Amino acid sequence: MSDTFTTYYHSPVGQLRISGTEHFISEVVFHDLTQKSGGSKKNLPPLIIHCIEQLIQYFQGERRKFELPVHQAGTPFQQEVWGELIGIPFGKTISYLELAKRIGDIKATRAVAAANGKNNICIIVPCHRVIGSNNNLVGYSGGLWRKKWLLEMEGKVAYGIQTLF
Repeated sequence: MSDTFTTYYHSPVGQLRISGTEHFISEVVFHDLTQKSGGSKKNLPPLIIHCIEQLIQYFQGERRKFELPVHQAGTPFQQEVWGELIGIPFGKTISYLELAKRIGDIKATRAVAAANGKNNICIIVPCHRVIGSNNNLVGYSGGLWRKKWLLEMEGKVAYGIQTLF
């Protein structure tokens, strides 16, 4: 079993806790600054450093797709949902209903939303790109203001749009 490494990156939308091994990224989550920010920046495996570099490129509008191996524990259903999230293009959004259709069960909208909420690799597995059927921003563990910021940044980079919501 590989050791897990954790470090922190202060992004434009707040501090991110990044965890992973030499082989995959297992966590990118918003981290409340009032919480202890342990973790080391020394002796990090190259993959963790590449993750930070790619996040910096993303926030600078220079990266639209992440090229990192990711793995998070979850049920087969959650894994399927997270796999579909990775396929949502930069600057685009889909509804929870559309996501349920993509996995083949339009009655699974609530289950899809729950699986989306269990995603622990934010931004890289872009759960922020899923919105309500009425185009409203709904549900985001990092807070709706972050979801709005991420979508507006992506829209501006992709299409020159100043605001979406």
